[in-house]
Order: sequence, then C-alpha cells, then structure tokens
Amino acid sequence: MKVEIWSDVVCPFCYIGKRRFEKALDQFEQSDEVEVLFKSYQLDPTVKKGQYDDIHSMLAQKYQVPYEKAQEMNQQMANQAKEIGLDFDVDSIIPTNTQDCHRLSQFAKQEGKLYELMEVLMKAYFTEGQDVSDFDVLVERASQVGLDFDEVQNVLNSKAYLSNVRRDQQEAAQIGVQGVPFFVFNEKYAVSGAQPVESFLEVLNKVHKEEQNKPQVQMLNNQTKTEYCDGDSC
Repeated sequence: MKVEIWSDVVCPFCYIGKRRFEKALDQFEQSDEVEVLFKSYQLDPTVKKGQYDDIHSMLAQKYQVPYEKAQEMNQQMANQAKEIGLDFDVDSIIPTNTQDCHRLSQFAKQEGKLYELMEVLMKAYFTEGQDVSDFDVLVERASQVGLDFDEVQNVLNSKAYLSNVRRDQQEAAQIGVQGVPFFVFNEKYAVSGAQPVESFLEVLNKVHKEEQNKPQVQMLNNQTKTEYCDGDSC
C-alpha cells in the first residue's frame, strides 16, 4: 500500500496529522506493507524570512484578527498537539519560507531519509524555535538523519530539486488539494486534514481489504485465469 502525504514543514496540522497517522499505523497489523511518501506543498510561497515578528503576528494578519485572538488560536492548536504527544512552543516559532526545506526533502527522498528528515524539521520549527530557512539549521538537521554534509551543502547552495518541488505542487493542484495535510491512499482514496487516529485506521483497513480482494491473474498453459473472491462467495 502506498500513502502519499502532501505536507508543509510549517503547517501545525501537518505535524499533528503525521503523528495521528503514525499512531494508526502502530495499530495496523499490516503496517510493514505500507510505503509512506511525503510530497512538497508550501502553504504560502510568498512568505519571506523575517517578514513577521512571530507566529501570532502572522496569524493575526492572515485572518484579520487582533493579536490577542491570534495568540489564543495558536494556544488552542498547541493544546491539540499536546493531546497527541507533541510539544509546541508557539511563542518561539519563527515564520519563514520553506522552499529550501522542500528541496532538501526531495534530496532526502532520493537517499531514503525523507521520513526521518520531515520529523526533525517539524520538530525544529514547532518545538525548538529554529529558523528552518537558515542553511546552518538545515545542514545540522540533515546530518542528524545521516545525510552527507557536503552533498547537503551542494543542494542548498544551488537550485537543485526545485523542479521536483514544483512538480509535487502542480500535482496537488491537479488533484484538487486546497489545504494540507492531504493523504492519498493507493492513488485512489483521499483524506484531508489531521483526522482522528480511528479515521486513519479505518481507511488503512479498507484499502488493505480492497487489495486482498483484487483479481489474481495467473498464466496456466498460456491461458489466463482470473480468480475473484469477495466475502463468503467466489
């Protein structure tokens, strides 16, 4: 089973949704058969480094609400994160552009370290108050997951993998993604948002059951035989 997740490093519900999905996987008996692949998506590609004083000012401007209301909204989000075992330090979050994060994630995908990198980048942003557009931060986090220092430097100091990032974002537009996280199971079933653990588990079981009931094609003496069983009848 393949699960594609359109996500942004600076999206709080992407981190919450990631953790809820992981908890569902822990309860899914066939979890070793699931391939998880993150796809690049930028919530706001126009955000510039240093554009906002903090996450509260960004939210206040985005939704045209008072600063105090934005603080309240962010704390509510942090409370949701805490319920799933995540520690958000909302006062320390540094809003910034994530294009380089996504370019680095595309490189990590090539090296088989994508899942690990997304985890440490999200933690750096939401828990550790790190500027995830800073190359030193990105290099350090990439080293944490075993990516080669020199190769990471080369990626960051170029435009490498930018076309991959744009391709993922174009694909998101084509399939109607309007917000993240956005989960696609086996290129067929879509789940939008940080759904409850039970909802993810239900979809995993549904897709697995469908996979088990697929027609099985075997070649017998140059003949094609199709066997299809569904429920208690064949």
